[in-house]
Amino acid sequence: MSSSTHEHTPAIRGDQPEHPGRSRVLSGAQLVSALPGALQKLNPAALWRNPVMLLVWVGAALTTAIAITEPFLGGPEASGGTPVPAGFTWAIAIWLWLTVLFANLAESVAEGRGKAQAATLRRTRTSTMARRVSDYDPPSDAAAERASTVEVSSAELTLGDVVVVAAGELIPGDGDIIAGIATVDESAITGESAPVVRESGGDRSAVTGGTRVLSDRIVVKITSKPGETFVDRMIALVEGAARQKTPNEIALSILLSSLSFVFVMVVLTLNPIASYAASPVSITVLVALLVCLIPTTIGALLSAIGIAGMDRLVQRNVLAMSGRAVEAAGDVTTLLLDKTGTITYGNRRATHTSPLDGVSDADLTRVAALSSLADPTPEGASIVGLAVARGIRVSLPEGATVVPFSAQTRMSGLDLADGTLVRKGAGSAVLAWLDQSGAGPDTQARAQVATEADRIAASGGTPLVVATLTGAVATVLGVVHLKDVVKEGLRERFEELRAMGIRTVMITGDNPITAAAIAREAGVDDFLAEATPEDKLALIKREQAGGRLVAMTGDGTNDAPALAQADVGVAMNTGTSAAKEAGNMVDLDSDPTKLIDIVRIGKQLLITRGSLTTFSLANDIAKYFAIIPAMFMGVFPGLAALNIMQLSSPASAVTSAIIFNAVVIVFLIPLALRGVTYRPASASRVLSRNLLIYGLGGVIAPFIGIKLIDLVISLVPGF
Repeated sequence: MSSSTHEHTPAIRGDQPEHPGRSRVLSGAQLVSALPGALQKLNPAALWRNPVMLLVWVGAALTTAIAITEPFLGGPEASGGTPVPAGFTWAIAIWLWLTVLFANLAESVAEGRGKAQAATLRRTRTSTMARRVSDYDPPSDAAAERASTVEVSSAELTLGDVVVVAAGELIPGDGDIIAGIATVDESAITGESAPVVRESGGDRSAVTGGTRVLSDRIVVKITSKPGETFVDRMIALVEGAARQKTPNEIALSILLSSLSFVFVMVVLTLNPIASYAASPVSITVLVALLVCLIPTTIGALLSAIGIAGMDRLVQRNVLAMSGRAVEAAGDVTTLLLDKTGTITYGNRRATHTSPLDGVSDADLTRVAALSSLADPTPEGASIVGLAVARGIRVSLPEGATVVPFSAQTRMSGLDLADGTLVRKGAGSAVLAWLDQSGAGPDTQARAQVATEADRIAASGGTPLVVATLTGAVATVLGVVHLKDVVKEGLRERFEELRAMGIRTVMITGDNPITAAAIAREAGVDDFLAEATPEDKLALIKREQAGGRLVAMTGDGTNDAPALAQADVGVAMNTGTSAAKEAGNMVDLDSDPTKLIDIVRIGKQLLITRGSLTTFSLANDIAKYFAIIPAMFMGVFPGLAALNIMQLSSPASAVTSAIIFNAVVIVFLIPLALRGVTYRPASASRVLSRNLLIYGLGGVIAPFIGIKLIDLVISLVPGF
């Protein structure tokens, strides 16, 4: 697995900033572009999924009808009701329509971001010509050379077709490489300008339609039908067309609908009570009361919060196949992390040198670097890099013969012109080489090498022995310590996860001793050593049996069962098609450490929804104090004590509450899109903070807002 550590701007991000918190979350241009979509959503057929706003729509339509008929039938006073100022009904009707419009605007702005990203993706979809192979058997590049090909449009390719793609050609559809190796430009999908290597027979065999082969030639087996490619799915997801409500979102919608039904019953009983007291309340006021009683604020923003949560993942180049996956990420309690490429850099690096008695550290470092000039592996390059860092630069001596590293000898080195042989490699291989020359090291040197090698191995590292042979004189200079280097800052991030109540488990194929050493250094809570695919699956099932939600990453076909079993399975885009099909998220950057960010985004989604729900329910309290005393103060003078805001008149009180009810939605749209800032803390602390800021704030803000609006409305004649 690969890890991307540098900044880039993925193509699917469209015009959106990578870090929305650092730029304007909601601009005037966004509002203008979202307005047509918001107006289209005024169609009641588009509101049936949101019962709260559908109820507001019905109230707006009813008050509009009343406002139109009032000149002909008379106002409330015609039926014995309390007189209201001229234009009162029209004012209520207009603000009710604006309430629905603002709710639609929140959803439309959130969807607009996805549409911008989808437009970018659509530009990557082109109908290309493909060379389809007939009778491709056996699967080899030579077989493709012999087989006949037919040029067809990529739209004609079906599941299971085999195509040949050469350098400079676009890959016509999603598939797996079954023969060959090539570098591929995937910038159209990931935004990453550096080409990647794709080859058959491994975990990097999957290719995406629309990407371009830069070198060599590959044979690809198509794994998707036209219209069902990965890009098609990406477009549907980022555009919001494939978004379904999550279980928590559905539960909250049911709760809001139930509260709305209860308040409808309450409002329907108020007019008979007022009529019995010889002061009937107008339908317009009753509708206004109902809209202020029901949780319109969270009802208006609920959909936008869910869409924005998926959008935040997209901005980090992660595609969630469903909102359920994002929500589950917020509830994850166990995180399974591969050691290689996730916790460590993936390639062992030289970090220390241990010279034997009588050998200077500089001499050991210089000879180790010389012997590594013929070693093209990352480990060999790291030894040369360690020497450079210590101010020691080496170059290939004149007349020297390179002895390349091989899996058979497990050594690399140089044969110098003066007859000196320099070798570096596994301790047993180097000592055996010296013994075969007849100039094996003495017992003391062997003991020192064995002791140092055992110490390095016990710490989880890999010892490499450096030696020279000049004629019949053998010299063991010392041991180089190679280790899996833990990525910087991971210990702190794991501590943050621990503060969230999340347990981290490192999965590795290393032996238990090495695994324990890496786990201690990284700061993970537990580890699974010598792990097989069956072990991963069994671990996930054990965790889930204990009531915990599990997240993991993977890129290989052997990871597919575990990815499918995990509550949050993040497949790497560089991985196989099987892995991407099994997971419920795909990381286009193929950066396994991003799993930690995914968990944070999931938690931010849940906290944002909870915070705005708390605010919505809390600010209804102020509306009660505004409208109910205004409705019944004339009949029950004692209710004047509840008019703590000292609103100027009943009509002004009702209008002020309705205006605030609409305007607050607009003010909260940026927060719904950006998300509430999440800080790692225990559940009790998060709840306390939520109640303090959004509960208490939700009570205080409406009192101030409604009073200020009332001061303005009281200046209007008649109010």
